[in-house]
Amino acid sequence: MLPQDILFQSLKAINTQTVRASLIVLAMSIGVASVNVLIALGDSARNYVINEFESLGTHLIIVLPGRSETTGGHPPIFGETPRDLTLDDANALSRSRNIAAIAPVNIGSAPISAGGLERETNIMGSTFALKKVRHLSISRGRFLPNAAADKEIPVCVIGQTIADQLFSHSQAVGQWLRINDRRFRVIGVLTREGQSIGVGFDELVIVPVASAMALFDSHSLFRILIETYSQDAMYKAIDEIKRIIKLRHEGEEDVTVITQDSVVNTFDKILSALTLAVGGIAAVSLAVAGVLVMNVMLVSVSQRTAEIGLLKALGATQRQLLMLFLSEAALLSLAGALVGSLLGKSGIIILQWLYPDFPLSLPFWSWLSAIAVALGTGLLFGVLPARKAARLDPVSSLARR
Repeated sequence: MLPQDILFQSLKAINTQTVRASLIVLAMSIGVASVNVLIALGDSARNYVINEFESLGTHLIIVLPGRSETTGGHPPIFGETPRDLTLDDANALSRSRNIAAIAPVNIGSAPISAGGLERETNIMGSTFALKKVRHLSISRGRFLPNAAADKEIPVCVIGQTIADQLFSHSQAVGQWLRINDRRFRVIGVLTREGQSIGVGFDELVIVPVASAMALFDSHSLFRILIETYSQDAMYKAIDEIKRIIKLRHEGEEDVTVITQDSVVNTFDKILSALTLAVGGIAAVSLAVAGVLVMNVMLVSVSQRTAEIGLLKALGATQRQLLMLFLSEAALLSLAGALVGSLLGKSGIIILQWLYPDFPLSLPFWSWLSAIAVALGTGLLFGVLPARKAARLDPVSSLARR
């Protein structure tokens, strides 16, 4: 038997048992489609989160009040500190030669009103440097003035949603906005930003940090955002930050310093593991399809006993019969993998249409691996029926015993 003869016989056997072949192709296609869709979701979620963190800025360092501690098997605790971060701390850190920009941040919630309209929203206090550190852009007007951090100035920059809701019939820039019992002049409107790691800039009002502290009667900072000149400068700045804070806080290193890279790498590892885990769960359906391949092929062997006996009587070797049944299993698995790939691609297109803001895509390695696993599963579970067929006695097979 030549290779083309083996292929011809396999296709003929598949064509004579269309229902059996369709069941195997369906089972394989469902498994492959599930793997493709779930891996696409997991990998796209990983890329989305990483891009969100990278959009925070370049060489970003976040200084939080409170030392990170891990004790007694409990998760890390943030915020356990006898001292708060202050504007004086931020000013002391700004003297570092490795720091390109530093933005102290204070945040709270308050009612805002303008022209008889009122709503509750988040108020962020910061400085002119926030625009550079967070890579913000202005659609109209200008950002906060470049003034001393401890100077109260009655101006604000608002998000696009705030501008649409409170100033829908007029130009927002130049108007007065009341926050609690204080009035602020709107000097700028942010470009539509959307959500960025839990912060909705479209519904945010940004005021000078000293004004925010006066609004909320607070003398502490929520955090300090720092941008360094380079990757090497970032690691040097971390040591300087800890040293300066320790000197100012009576020898206590009571802050938590987080780098953008460490957060990105952590989420990358976690979400990559989750993507592989989800893909592995979906691959279980391929194993189920493989069991179906084995069961159906065993039935096929019992139905084709006379044919196998005739082939052996005509001189077919065990190896040729083994290749005959394995090629049949491979063709069915390959057909199921290709159909499943089309189904998976269709599912991804539908999800992209339903959720256009979520960047959904299928990695090329996932598509190839799903086809390879489907083909390997079909061959693996086709070995037992193929070996059974190859070992049949020709006389007993012709007698259909």
